[in-house]
Amino acid sequence: MIKQESVQKVIDTAQIEEVVDEFVHLKKAGVNYKGNCPFHNEKTPSFVVSPAKGIFKCFGCGRGGNSVQFMMEHEKLSFIEAIRWLAAKYNIELEETERTEEELAKRDERETLFIVNEFAKSFFSGSLFETEEGRSIGVSYFKERGYNESTIKKFGLGYAVKDRTALYQALKDGQYNLETAAKLGLIKEERDFFNARVMFSIHNLSGKVIGFGGRTLSSDKKIPKYINSTESEIYNKRKTLYGLYHAKNEIRKRDECILVEGYTDVITLNQGGIENVVAASGTSLTEDQVRLIKRYSPNIKVLFDGDSAGIKAALRGMDMILAQDMNVKLVLLPEGEDPDSFLKKQGTDAFRSFIEENAKDFILFKTELLMEETANDPIQKSIAVKSIIESISKIPDTLRRSLYIKQYATLLELDESILHRESNELIRSEQKKQRFNTYKEERYEEPPFPSEQGGQSQYKPIKERDYNSDEHQEKALIRVLVNFADKPLNSETETTVLDFIIENVSDILDKFDNEYYAKMVRLSREEKEKGGIVNEQFFINHMDTSIAKLAVDLSSTQYSYANWSGKGLELQTQKPPDENHELDCEQVVMRLRERKLRKLVKETRNYISEMDRSDGKQFLLYLKAFNKLEQEHKELLRELGTVVI
Repeated sequence: MIKQESVQKVIDTAQIEEVVDEFVHLKKAGVNYKGNCPFHNEKTPSFVVSPAKGIFKCFGCGRGGNSVQFMMEHEKLSFIEAIRWLAAKYNIELEETERTEEELAKRDERETLFIVNEFAKSFFSGSLFETEEGRSIGVSYFKERGYNESTIKKFGLGYAVKDRTALYQALKDGQYNLETAAKLGLIKEERDFFNARVMFSIHNLSGKVIGFGGRTLSSDKKIPKYINSTESEIYNKRKTLYGLYHAKNEIRKRDECILVEGYTDVITLNQGGIENVVAASGTSLTEDQVRLIKRYSPNIKVLFDGDSAGIKAALRGMDMILAQDMNVKLVLLPEGEDPDSFLKKQGTDAFRSFIEENAKDFILFKTELLMEETANDPIQKSIAVKSIIESISKIPDTLRRSLYIKQYATLLELDESILHRESNELIRSEQKKQRFNTYKEERYEEPPFPSEQGGQSQYKPIKERDYNSDEHQEKALIRVLVNFADKPLNSETETTVLDFIIENVSDILDKFDNEYYAKMVRLSREEKEKGGIVNEQFFINHMDTSIAKLAVDLSSTQYSYANWSGKGLELQTQKPPDENHELDCEQVVMRLRERKLRKLVKETRNYISEMDRSDGKQFLLYLKAFNKLEQEHKELLRELGTVVI
């Protein structure tokens, strides 16, 4: 286990803006940073990173946390894995206690997946350089491609030998978990999945190997040219871009991503100095992959082989890029060329110049391609025009969409109003569909099985809010606690907000409706009694991730990130929300106590009304207690300015 001191050192050292910037393209916004949220699809950035607080917060999907929680959410890591990742990034040596056999046996399964994949990568690399078969076939192929040894190692290239039990036996001899290897698609029934293939390692954004692609060098057409690892907990083809780990910094630097078709295109261009290049991983381009690119740049160039037969099919995928409010251009290479061959012939500078000079706006490219085939046939032309309008309608930005319509009305020799009408109809139809899906998701939940009436799934409303609950008031109290625990209650006393809260709510903690709110007060009290510091960071960096996430939510407001003062806009009649803790603290404590006392008065009254009054002494004791509670409740109501009758 990692010692607590080491964990705290990692948390204190990790800079949230540096960690997030590894995965999200951030732009300065006052004292904070903004970007498109990596956790949900959004067109307008609502994802904020605060270096001062050491947290990220998305006001769209609600996710938030410190650098550890970001890594856990983004990379699907356990807490310990996230700490290890950050420790490696900041060169922090972790002190660990010796693991027991039981702890070693319970090692996180996800960590084991990466360990087995890393072993497989090393095994394929060894087979490439250290076996006669690997050298004569694999090394020869890579040299023929022009790859040098540093490139081979950089991309984790290797070779799977013909022997169908080589990897299986190596895993078994090394006492690696064979069930895990089977889950990763490396072996099946004591046989290797990959054999007689050159191997390409597929990395996630952190650089860890999550899967493999294998290319056969056989001329037998019955054998698939490429095969990929099966999908697993750590590898999802639709959410993976080959080469992005190596390309992300250059994409951000150049503010442009180049998309190619295959692994070898990525590697050749990268070795040639064009490093902002990626490829889809064993699948057609997906929305998830487009969103990955958008994190680093809104600009994308798609390269097509000069003799590519699938250009039309590929064009359909370009609409999803437009829908993400990205700028997409297409480049058609000379006939008979692909990015690999063309770069080798032309050199890096000439290659760059060619794609710059020949890059065409996607809609213009599509228009020229489709209109060439109409041959003045009105029916074919109408089909082509509808397809072009459909692409234009995907552009979210109203101004840009209008400019496209104006330009293409002239190009297509059509009235501009017709294009506007058709485009608006498509947009309305899509919006209606989205509204229905959103309403269904927010308002209803589906039962675990179909109804007996005709086999149709029947929807039922989700649980309604309990208006008798005090959670709203409890949350208001915890918001004050998280944000102002170490602040003086007012300028005339040394009593802190924490002191005031402990003094006034300790006796009602067992009456809290939300157990985590009560737990946060108790933890604060215990930390103070130990002489520790209770402040915003105490909650944000708490080991209990539920408390940490709640603290981030409660310490993050859109006002606090709006930088109004920096824009010369100040509140005139009151303090800003993040400074007005004196009034807030007293009010939330009194209102919460009033709610709890009101319920207690009601419960006591009901109990007294049902009591057996034969025991007069017991009855009088309860009556006296009731009168005292009722009097305290009335006094609180008066302090709150409520009329008491």
